[in-house]
Amino acid sequence: MDIFSVTGGAYIVASLLFILSLAGLSRHESAKSGLTYGMVGMTVALAMTVLLVLDHALDTDNYLSIVLMLGAIGIGAVIGLWRARIVEMTGMPELIAALHSFVGLAAVLIGWNGHLEGPHHGGSLANIHEAEVAIGIFIGAVTFTGSIVANLKLSARIKSAPLMLPGKNFINLGSLVLFAILTVLYVGTDSRDSASADVLLVVLTALALALGWHLVASIGGGDMPVVVSMLNSYSGWAAAASGFLLGNDLLIVTGALVGSSGAYLSYIMCQAMNRSFISVIAGGFGIEAPAGADTDYGEHREVQAAEAADVLANASSVVITPGYGMAVAQAQYPVAELTAKLRARGVDVRFGIHPVAGRLPGHMNVLLAEAKVPYDIVLEMDEINDDLPDTDVVLVIGANDTVNPAAAEDPSSPIAGMPVLEVWNAREVIVFKRSMATGYAGVQNPLFFRENSRMLFGDAKDKVDEIIHNLPE
Repeated sequence: MDIFSVTGGAYIVASLLFILSLAGLSRHESAKSGLTYGMVGMTVALAMTVLLVLDHALDTDNYLSIVLMLGAIGIGAVIGLWRARIVEMTGMPELIAALHSFVGLAAVLIGWNGHLEGPHHGGSLANIHEAEVAIGIFIGAVTFTGSIVANLKLSARIKSAPLMLPGKNFINLGSLVLFAILTVLYVGTDSRDSASADVLLVVLTALALALGWHLVASIGGGDMPVVVSMLNSYSGWAAAASGFLLGNDLLIVTGALVGSSGAYLSYIMCQAMNRSFISVIAGGFGIEAPAGADTDYGEHREVQAAEAADVLANASSVVITPGYGMAVAQAQYPVAELTAKLRARGVDVRFGIHPVAGRLPGHMNVLLAEAKVPYDIVLEMDEINDDLPDTDVVLVIGANDTVNPAAAEDPSSPIAGMPVLEVWNAREVIVFKRSMATGYAGVQNPLFFRENSRMLFGDAKDKVDEIIHNLPE
């Protein structure tokens, strides 16, 4: 049987497995099987690609390509296993952003390779090839630098506040117009004039790298979860563009799946956060920095773990709203234990999850599932908000921006209009925090100063353990 027939069939199987993976990841109950489908699909795709390269290398006696390929696979496997072993769940958002940058860089390198090798045909097909080169490099370069900026913001190595350059909207639009002009000039360049084509492609690459940096730098920390899913979409389209250049059907299909699913997720996230989809993907187009001065909300009140335990023991209904702080403290396990003990006492305990809790869509759901919290008591924001006025106690564990009433009450706030968990409507709110510092979006939270709110300072894991220890028998 012809090697290309075998590889083509395997690629179809891998594509179907990737589709099943996406379907499985859409629900808690099937997420594990979805992950398995994806891993098997990637194994099939990688094995068949290696087989194809080996067959070509043996036919042409090009043994160096075999050594380079196996070396690259080995290095990548070692780095991947190392990162998988050491990364914490709190580091997943920035790790994903870094992985997106690799896809973008690969697309840029493949595009430049396509340019240097040149099309192996003439006429209009050569123009199509050159257009693929320009578009692939542009998408890849934007993804590369944009993902690096996202990684730096998510890891707090640069400030999360949006960059507000004068005329930033015109910078973005002008860059897109200039890209279109450069692409037309590049495609129309005489194939014999390689120097001009090289210069045009260098300028185009530099423009795309700068645009990617500016697009993500212009987006504030409050919108970074949308940026992660948006960059996921960009990386998919970059992979699809590389697939066209390489003539690889699997890469085209996989890239289209990632690109379209990432775009749809970004759209859903924007709806959940009351953000304009076009505005976010255009780097905050049309959004100017609010002027608002600092507001004096008064004094906060504190509570100790033993007193919090008594409050919980006497409650009939409790809602827990976790955030990034819970992930940092790795408090999901004692939180699950506290949940089990309260439910054993007859307390109705449920969780309210904001769509962007944890700086990554689904981050909190994964942590709670890891700690064996029952799926049926983990509710989305829209499902829990209407019940909060009838809730005795809300425990805000490491959340900040996702429970900030300023989003609903202060039109000048940077997070104005973003739907949040309306925890302040409960009878009593206990907020677990290390300090009174602002959240990731850099906005003060008036919830901390409400009459029905009290602050429990310290490490979330330690404080939950103290509450469990102080629960009356």
